[in-house]
Amino acid sequence: MSLALGTTTGRSLKGHVRVPGDKSISHRALLFGAIAEGTTRIEGLLPAEDPLSTAACLRAMGVEVSAIEAGKTVVVEGVGLDGFREPESVLDCGNSGTTMRLMLGLLAGRCGRHFVVTGDDSLRRRPMKRVGGPLAEMGATIHGRAGGNLAPLAIEGCQLKGATIRTPVASAQVKSAILLAALTADGPTTVIEPVQSRDHSERMLRAFGAELTVGGAGQTEVTVIPGARLKGQDVVVPGDISSAAFWLVAGAITPGSDLTIENVGLNPSRTGILDVLEQMGARIEVLNARDVAGEPVGDLRVVHGPLKAFTIGSDLIPRLVDEIPVLAVAACCAEGRSRVTGAEELRVKETDRLAVMARQLGAMGAQIEEFPDGMTIQGGVQLHGAEVDSETDHRVAMSLAVAAQIASSATTIQRPEAAAVSYPGFWNDLERLQA
Repeated sequence: MSLALGTTTGRSLKGHVRVPGDKSISHRALLFGAIAEGTTRIEGLLPAEDPLSTAACLRAMGVEVSAIEAGKTVVVEGVGLDGFREPESVLDCGNSGTTMRLMLGLLAGRCGRHFVVTGDDSLRRRPMKRVGGPLAEMGATIHGRAGGNLAPLAIEGCQLKGATIRTPVASAQVKSAILLAALTADGPTTVIEPVQSRDHSERMLRAFGAELTVGGAGQTEVTVIPGARLKGQDVVVPGDISSAAFWLVAGAITPGSDLTIENVGLNPSRTGILDVLEQMGARIEVLNARDVAGEPVGDLRVVHGPLKAFTIGSDLIPRLVDEIPVLAVAACCAEGRSRVTGAEELRVKETDRLAVMARQLGAMGAQIEEFPDGMTIQGGVQLHGAEVDSETDHRVAMSLAVAAQIASSATTIQRPEAAAVSYPGFWNDLERLQA
């Protein structure tokens, strides 16, 4: 499938848009609701492919999850911490790395039960040892291809022991998997990260009743005391700032644009994109700031204006790792040379996002130099239309659409349907905001 975008230079973006529910929070609401006792009701859950994969895995283990449809409350009937039944077949995580990595932590402590998790071609190439290794320190038994690094992965549930685990990289998926495993360990477990990653799991686990503390310099140490019973909750999922990022950049770089993105989650562990855009001089303001179910939320207004180059280092990457592709587009429109370092994590996402963005934006005339942990992007370069390819990565598809917005001629995007992984209505919203 391909999508032809006409010459859009001069076509400003105006109006209000509400992005889908936060993907990270959607996954966790389903998972925590499943292991709680009682009913969890979730408003605003993202009805996209990745959370659907999580729901399908839970249903295969005996959890009742109502149909996931846009605008409808999702109801999860929890089975408690040890209520999963052994599935009759392999658990299919689709394209969702979050589903697979959090499932490893969730299932490792289910004594006497066996599970096998797999995914699509892309997911079966993504590294899982980063989760399996720390879980092994707690006594988990996980087998797979390439020494347990690649799916399919077989999990033999057993009694886990409490441990203190230092993770080599700041990863919310790794941390969350350990925290889930810690809920049924035989003693306290502490996770220590090099810098704090997004903290949705800590906030939500505490809301569900887990005994959990956060401390250390920079809030990098999380400790779980096992034994608490989780209780079902009402959860309201805010809009995903990683999806809002595409409109923030599109509004900032497209002449004449004035956009308001409503109901966006503003968790401080996720707002690195706002820090970088502020560094660039983007005209962004937060409106109607409020707190919803423990998560800060607000509306974001962005108006077009001149931009300066940015510098992003490893300290900031955990707070905006998913936004680097679209920030590369912003860098093309900025004055000066932008630089990203400490971003080797992007090479093991749905695609090697550093290589893919260098390749695809390069086809549009961008001047990008790629290196092992990042890239430099020369600003002030007029992009031209080209035939480009999402390479099946949702964030690449939407980033290329933003680039096409300021290209001097028509652009055709191959495999645009990849956007549905996190933002099913993206192309409809783009067309409406251009009108």
